[in-house]
Amino acid sequence: MMVDPVHVIGGGLAGSEAAWQMAERGVPVVLHEMRPVRSTDAHHTDSLAELVCSNSFRSDDAQGNAVGVLHAEMRKAGSLILRCADAHQVPAGGALAVDRVGFAEAVTAALEAHPLVEIRREEVAGLPPAEWDKVIVATGPLTSPALAEAVLELTGETALAFFDAIAPIVHFDSIDMSKAWFQSRYDKVGPGGTGADYINCPLSRDQYEAFVDALLEGEKVPLRDFEAKTPYFDGCLPIEVMAERGRETLRFGPLKPVGLTNPHAPDVKAYAVIQLRQDNKLGTLYNMVGFQTKLRHGEQARVFRTIPGLEGAEFARLGGLHRNTYLNSPRLLDATLRLKADPRLRFAGQITGCEGYVESAAVGLLAGRFAAAERHGVEPDLPPATTAHGALLGHITGGHIEVIDAGPRSFQPMNVNFGLFPPLDITPKGPDGKRLRGSEKTLAKKKAIAARALADAERWLDTTEKAA
Repeated sequence: MMVDPVHVIGGGLAGSEAAWQMAERGVPVVLHEMRPVRSTDAHHTDSLAELVCSNSFRSDDAQGNAVGVLHAEMRKAGSLILRCADAHQVPAGGALAVDRVGFAEAVTAALEAHPLVEIRREEVAGLPPAEWDKVIVATGPLTSPALAEAVLELTGETALAFFDAIAPIVHFDSIDMSKAWFQSRYDKVGPGGTGADYINCPLSRDQYEAFVDALLEGEKVPLRDFEAKTPYFDGCLPIEVMAERGRETLRFGPLKPVGLTNPHAPDVKAYAVIQLRQDNKLGTLYNMVGFQTKLRHGEQARVFRTIPGLEGAEFARLGGLHRNTYLNSPRLLDATLRLKADPRLRFAGQITGCEGYVESAAVGLLAGRFAAAERHGVEPDLPPATTAHGALLGHITGGHIEVIDAGPRSFQPMNVNFGLFPPLDITPKGPDGKRLRGSEKTLAKKKAIAARALADAERWLDTTEKAA
């Protein structure tokens, strides 16, 4: 039986995943992507699912890391984004990082080749027309102003916003490897890696102090009036903002020197270490980990070339800054991500208030599955709260937000983390039956939550597939 198409607005990670999930369930999709008709401040290509910030999907550890659990659940659910990420991974220690060009081209090719997917290169300005009876809005943090204003007018809400910043990318052959070296922290081996997946640039105490001074004194891109009160998302702070929070902040963040030994001076302990992660399959480009910034481009080149090993650095891309917007989702969206004020509209990705590539794609996966079930006349099957998908959905739709009668709920963008999962019914114990303490207790809890999540996800997906 032929069913009417569902329209997806936005061809980023969430929109691409939503389109794939619906098409794989026999639902025709019209995917609207405004690039190249209208570009954005952050994108550089016309590919679907372009990665505009880091090239890392973060930890791939499905036993002890919440995002690794989300990876595993998405693979079980037939995620296009994870399939293409796995096919285009580059070494990154314990993380899943990708060749960003190859990854985006693979996602684009898969959707272009699917017989049930039509891609229209056009901007959807304002609310979609009434004849589109089912729509997924996956326009991300860079939603066009016309559509954002239309949604706000419909809901009567004020959009929240925060700043996200982009890290610079360096040509490998411009890095001085007589000062830098390859090593992952604690020699950890990740997907496709060797345990020596990062380039490390050491700083002495004097060099670190001078570097912090340069960050603080460097000329920044001025904020426009409407941006002045926009907060930063803590998971992606510009490096100079971190420096402003205390001179030692960077040493306990992206520049921490632990788990590393400089082979050029094995007896000298670095005071801080700057890491670069492979950015493309060829290994010709490396991005500066944690170096998202709003320094002016000339200042970036000047300051970053004071780093040992990067004195002659040539930059394929310098850092930048863009303003992200997201909805007050716990108030505006129902349990299946539909807009309460207009249930034909379903939202997915970062605009819902999740943060991160994987999380955005995961919410797209959920939105696509919910829409496909609805199109087939089946009640959408929500993921258990104990799964990574369920924990993320609970955060977005208000399951983890305390209701405050006197005013609006407190809602901020969130990466998936074990704090969003329901607590365990029992406390894990050691092999001898004794109670665990400290780091052993924490690790055991994470492993138990992860094991429960994957088992419950498998049951949920089995049930969902049989119902379909």
